[in-house]
Amino acid sequence: MAGRLVLHLRRSLDGSVPDPDWPKGARPAPFDSERHAQQVHALLRQAYAQGGGYVEPFAIWWPSLRDDSEYDPALVFIAVDERDRIVGVAQCWTSAFVKDLAVAPAWRRKGLGSALLHEAFRALRERGAAAVSLKVDADNPSGAQRLYRALGFEEVESYRLD
Repeated sequence: MAGRLVLHLRRSLDGSVPDPDWPKGARPAPFDSERHAQQVHALLRQAYAQGGGYVEPFAIWWPSLRDDSEYDPALVFIAVDERDRIVGVAQCWTSAFVKDLAVAPAWRRKGLGSALLHEAFRALRERGAAAVSLKVDADNPSGAQRLYRALGFEEVESYRLD
């Protein structure tokens, strides 16, 4: 049986990067690992479970992320609602790779994913990145692929995971 198809997408950061357009009731907030790591983890687990993916338990996930040589807390972009609950996260590696994007179900299709990614694009370009890349499951049911293509991502390669 063939494994799942993964798409590697890339977007140039040479052109203009729009300012984030935050949906009503959501705003960016600085990531503080002491306050936010567990909430981010919970959101990722929820999002990945709905998309057919998996996130390790917090006791494994957090040290693995925090200790990775490409991790920088300044590249964890969160959005909170009016009650300061995390409703979206984009986490990037220092290599200008979007490791994770997750949006709470109630906030999907409202522009929050786009706003988070535009925030990430600006930060990565300020660091000198010429392009940003990510990988997405071709069968992801969340509409992620549609979002990425609307934001200018193009397929670089595809491969199957067994």
